[in-house]
Amino acid sequence: MSRPTFGVFYAGAGAWVTAEGARALAQGAEEHGFSALWAIDHAVLPTGFAPRYQEAGGAWAVPDDYPIADPLTWLAFVAAASPTLRLGTAVMAAPTRSPVVLAKQAATLDVLAGGRLTLGLGSGWLPEEFEAVGVPIEERMPRLEEAVAVLRTLWREPVASFDGRFTRFKDVVSSPKPPRGTIPIVMGGRTPAGARRAGRLADGFFPTGRDPAELGELFAVARAAAEDAGRDPAALELIAGGARDAAGAEALLQLGVTHIVTSTRAAGPADLPASLEAYRTKVIAPLG
Repeated sequence: MSRPTFGVFYAGAGAWVTAEGARALAQGAEEHGFSALWAIDHAVLPTGFAPRYQEAGGAWAVPDDYPIADPLTWLAFVAAASPTLRLGTAVMAAPTRSPVVLAKQAATLDVLAGGRLTLGLGSGWLPEEFEAVGVPIEERMPRLEEAVAVLRTLWREPVASFDGRFTRFKDVVSSPKPPRGTIPIVMGGRTPAGARRAGRLADGFFPTGRDPAELGELFAVARAAAEDAGRDPAALELIAGGARDAAGAEALLQLGVTHIVTSTRAAGPADLPASLEAYRTKVIAPLG
């Protein structure tokens, strides 16, 4: 069983939005054995967000004015501060953005970062967020799937055309191109439908659940969907969080997870080194 890589989740928010915080998190992650930062995404938060999120099963309690950076802008800054880290979005609400503009933004960042970007995409779920950007929330699933096709078309084709339900263009050029020819797309989700979508369309699957039994079921669904779509299920990267000790990490490895994420418990740059070192000692180091 190969050794996993580790990433810091919930980056680009809270204390890490500032230039000082971003640099401290990026450089501290590199120094303590982490290989990736995953920036979250919300264009706006409605008032009363935290109680509603917790009622829906989420555990993230934040005030209404909690700062959340635009993930691609934040990652561009981080790319210049850390030469090795994988840069990921986890996850962007793709239906709230123009996929044509997103293709250019992501490719530009990937060029500047030397091919280190992974684009984590999801359907989004906040009604107020969709209303604010003028997109019907009822269209979020077909918009997400079409966005994946648009992105890959613009990254791949020297002269691109697309005739979809929401996006149409003919004989256009989107440049620069990603250094690797494309950008890996990881699909978020915590339902069987999301797992099937990841298996059919994505390069990886990043469910938000933490229970190993639940994760195992979702991973099996994603792999089966990949096989049904004529894709290699073994090539689907599986990403998960929740490991607070070596035994928890081993449980994820048994499920086929190759990249494990955790959120730092630090309140800011001052206590960040101790937080990262504690995780390195307790989880990363015992795995060799």
